[in-house]
Amino acid sequence: MSQAPLQQLARKLKIKKEEIQILMQALTHKSYLGETEGLKSNERLEFLGDSILGLVVAEYLFKKYADKPEGDLAKAKAVSVSEPILAEAAKKIGVPDAIFVSAGEEASGGRERPSILADAFEAIVAAVYLARGIDAAREFILNTLGPILNDIEREEYHRNYKSVLQELSQSLLKKAPKYRVVAESGADHDKTFLVEAIINETLLGRGTGKSKKQAEQAAAFEALKHPLFQKEQDS
Repeated sequence: MSQAPLQQLARKLKIKKEEIQILMQALTHKSYLGETEGLKSNERLEFLGDSILGLVVAEYLFKKYADKPEGDLAKAKAVSVSEPILAEAAKKIGVPDAIFVSAGEEASGGRERPSILADAFEAIVAAVYLARGIDAAREFILNTLGPILNDIEREEYHRNYKSVLQELSQSLLKKAPKYRVVAESGADHDKTFLVEAIINETLLGRGTGKSKKQAEQAAAFEALKHPLFQKEQDS
């Protein structure tokens, strides 16, 4: 595999030549270890990057939105660091071309797999932190996740719960979730809807809202917590 994409990404991240080994590790999927000796996978860096990412996003939301309650901040953070969002961010900085995967993984589409790209993004966060410090890592995270953070500012991020669930379901289960109204309560002018998100009749999550769309978004958010979509299930 050509080293050019790795070098290009290092320049973009302002990682010096003497630190490029840590970036290479961040881009090394575990499948690649069977084909090359002397390398380490990005799993330990992913562990560190996940914590840094969570801290930076939580800090940003806490400072930016002093009037939002904890529940709203938690939902915004959950979307911001979700697998599809991180995978898309990884694509924008050129990770699919730079990542090291086995020939078998590549043949099966591993370079574009959301779980692999999201994990690599978290590992890159750790690499930037180790090479350049927390301020550089914060700048990288906030700049790269700018679109979703802008959605939060415009109060449009709620729309992402259903799209996040849709992408995860298609990626992991090869099926899209369905939504069904299971209960309605209240007067005609002030109804509350209870909606379930399901796949193959498996209940993923329930949510309520003053409209069916609101209830579907709430159900999708709860569904994202289902064990089917936990990252350890993806590896």
